[in-house]
Order: sequence, then C-alpha cells, then structure tokens
Amino acid sequence: MNRKLLVLPAVVGLLAPALVACGDESGGENGGTIVVGTTDRIEATADAPAPLDPAAVYDVTTWNVFRNTFQTLMRLPRAGTQPEEEAAEKCGFTDQRSEQYRCTLRKGLKFSNGNALTAEDVVFSIERMIGIADPGGPASLLDTLDRVEAPSEHEVVFHLKQPDATFPHKLATPATAIVDSEVYPADKVLEGYEITGSGPYVLESFDAESGRAVLARNEQYQGDLELNNDKVELRFFDDSEAMEKAMVDGEVDVMNRSLSPEQIQRLTGEEGDGIEVFEMSGQEIRYLAFATDDKTVGRKAVRQAIAQVVDRGELVRDVYDRTAEPLYSIVPSGLTGHRNSFFNTYGEPDVEAARDILESAGVETPVRVRLTYTTDHYGPATEKEFTTLARQLNDSGLFKATAEGVPWKTYLPTARKQQYEIYGMGWFPDFPDPDNFIAPFFGKDNFLGSRYANNEIRNQLIPRTRVKEERDGAVEDFVRAQDIVADEVPVLPLWQGKQYVAAREGVTGVEWALNSSSVLQLWELGRGTQG
Repeated sequence: MNRKLLVLPAVVGLLAPALVACGDESGGENGGTIVVGTTDRIEATADAPAPLDPAAVYDVTTWNVFRNTFQTLMRLPRAGTQPEEEAAEKCGFTDQRSEQYRCTLRKGLKFSNGNALTAEDVVFSIERMIGIADPGGPASLLDTLDRVEAPSEHEVVFHLKQPDATFPHKLATPATAIVDSEVYPADKVLEGYEITGSGPYVLESFDAESGRAVLARNEQYQGDLELNNDKVELRFFDDSEAMEKAMVDGEVDVMNRSLSPEQIQRLTGEEGDGIEVFEMSGQEIRYLAFATDDKTVGRKAVRQAIAQVVDRGELVRDVYDRTAEPLYSIVPSGLTGHRNSFFNTYGEPDVEAARDILESAGVETPVRVRLTYTTDHYGPATEKEFTTLARQLNDSGLFKATAEGVPWKTYLPTARKQQYEIYGMGWFPDFPDPDNFIAPFFGKDNFLGSRYANNEIRNQLIPRTRVKEERDGAVEDFVRAQDIVADEVPVLPLWQGKQYVAAREGVTGVEWALNSSSVLQLWELGRGTQG
C-alpha cells in the first residue's frame, strides 16, 4: 500500500467509540486556523435566495456548514450510526408504538448572540421549517410528524401521525436545526449569508464572491464537542484542479469534495509530497433518474432496456479507476436490508435481452434519449461518465443517445420540475438507515419531484418498516421495496462511492472528520498531536 494512501476500516468508529479528542479548547498546539477546500459552492440565486437558512436547504454541502454552526436535539456520534443527545440531555419514545417522542433540553443553552435557547425555540424551528415548505428545503423529511409542543421551558414532545422508528435519526439532521425565534421570521426564509445558531462554531464571515467562509469558535456553545482548532476557513473552488494546486502550494490544509481518480493518484505519488490521502468507506450513491411521465422514458420497457444495457463495471473501472463500486440497488451495501435487486433482475449487461424487452412492448428502435448531467457539482469525472453511458446505449444499436451538461444552479431546479427525461443525481444519506434511501425517493412529496408512485411502497412498506425499532425486523419489507424498484426502474443505481479526504502532514483528526452520513465534523481537525 502507498504510505500516503491510508485506508481506514469501515468499522473504525465502532471499534473505538471511547476515544476522545484531547484538544485544548483554548487553542494551543492543536489550535489555529484549518483551511478546508471543496468544489461545492454555496451561493444565493434567484431560485434560492436563502442559501444558509435550514428551512430552505437540503444538500450535503450546506449541511456541512449547518452541522457545525447549529445544534440539533440529537446528533450522530463521533463514530457509529446510532444518534445520541446533543442539545438534549435525554430523549426517547414514551410509548410502545414509536408514536410519541420526548426530549429534555440541556440547561443553560444559548444562541451565539447570547439569547437563551428554550423548548419554544425548538418548536418554532420545526413548525417554521414545515410551514414554509420551501421546495428546496427538507420539510418532506418530517412527513410522519403530526405536531410538536413544549409543555415546559426544557421539554419538547413530538406527536407522530404513525410509528416512525427512524425519528431519532431525523432529529440528528440539519433539517431540525434549532434557530433563534427572535432572529428568523416565522413565515419566510432568511435571505443572505447570516447564521444565528448554538453549535460549536459561529459563521464569522462569508464572501460569496471570493468563495470563502470563516467559522470561529462559538463562545456561547454548551455541549460535549471538543474543538481542536480556533477557526476553520472554508474555501470554495471553481474546479478540483484549482483546489489541488492550492493544496500542493500549501494554501489548503484539507480537501474533501470532489477529488477525481487522477488526482488521488497524483496526490498519493511524488506530486503529493507532504500530503496524505485517507480512503474511507462511504454511502454516497450515484444514479440515473427518469421522468416517468415522459413520452419516451415514461414507458417501463424503455427504462428496463436501459437497465439491461448499462455496464457499471466499465464505469467504475475506466471512469472512476475503482474509487467506486458497482451498485445494484438504491440501498447501498453495508446497510441492513441491502439486496442486489438490479443484478438479480437483469444480471450482466445483455443487449439481446434488452432487445427482447423492447420488442415485447412494441417499442421501435433505435430509441432516441437524452442524458443530462451537471457540469460543476459531482466532480470532474461526471462528463466522462455520461459520455460513456451514452456510448454504451448507442453501441447496443437499440438507442440513439446524447449527453448534455448543465451548470448546477440551472440543473437542480430544472431537474426538480422533471424537465429532463434522464438525468444524473447523487445522494448522501441524511442518516444511515435504508429508510433514507427509499422514503425520500418514493414517498409522497419526494425530493426529486418525481411523479412516480408505487402504492405498495408508499402505503404499506414504508409505514411497516418504520414500526420496527429493531431494524433487522424490517429487512423483508426493505428487500421487497428494492425488488419493486428494480422491476419498475424509476431510478437506476450506478455506483457507490468511497470517500477520500486529502490532508497536509501535521493535520490531525482527519480519520474522524466524516461521520457515517459523510458530513464534515470540522471540530475534529487540529494540528500537532492529539491525546
């Protein structure tokens, strides 16, 4: 193994949950400013004028900022998958059917402006997010919530419409970030680049033009997280080449998204002198989504034939240089209930089998289709991925496919309106449970805006899996949902990615920097030695 490519075991967090960072909260050897680079940008647009309001944002890039500046009642642990208390000192279901959830807040919580954080702020934050129901926001994540109340200053009670064993996980996402009711308007989003939270950091400055955000210690923070740095500067680059150059030149300490396979090779070679690359298992998935009411791909046989032709092995081998693994289900491997439903249904790529599917449905060939991808969100290999997919379809003789790239700020709102017949999307889980790879895609008001609906998945399987607090008991229903998706192909899973973090030598805590949902835990990063 290259000494500069450090492969971390998938269970690193599970094996050592008792380890605690020994960073000095006053700074010292582990203090200073850590510069973190990313190619994901955060910027206000006409369609999204509130890029830093938790009620309006549902993407991993901005959630990286929210996770570090807002508190939630629960949070994912330093390592592992079971949520634990954060702003709350105690939480739990109070009934046998997982329909009522009660939390008691820590004493003395304050927002960064000094205002007291009470149970009323929690209720305000939840009701505000659901009431605004911003099309780009996470309101759909709390689809099982009926109402929330604050019976006292430090108690919050959630009443659910139906059992939901995943509810503690949802309370650990920035969808439930606690905002100050004296700062955030109740009925509209807060536009601009201001954040008032109670997390470990405050947003000291944000310059969208230069692509820089500075997070500094929140002196009002009350919680268990120990900070190993004084500040974190986030730098948003236009492309990964510029980000790589900044790291090689010593201007960036850590970079995460998005690294191409070629960059990983360079940084682990001689060009990456003084740089280490950490490889971690991940649950990022990439998939094709179909506009199921389109005149062409709205026909199930067309979608099934595409599923029969696509060669995932070529994608991960020739496009991603084995930094990803073929994915044959919408639920990634490593999660309870994962099943290779697409492989079980279609096997290896088979042109003749695809031809039979189309002929049996009376579909004339070649079928003209257009694949659309974003040029500036999922990394530099995306263009090659989609030209490869189009070529695979064309080589079958059954399709005439073209691929077109669109900038993210145009791409996302257009995709949500289902105006692309076939388009590429990625998904980082909100929480590590199969539910989060099924309900957001196929539940009511799904985040894709898809018109696809399967009554069995929506009305039977999802509700039944949420009754089971022991997730092993939900496996049969999760498997059934994956098999239905493989048959009807509203989406086509392509690959599951590994996570890579590059860091300059001397930066500590990198192995803990990503939690089980691939969200950055910036407080773990420091310099020098850790205890």
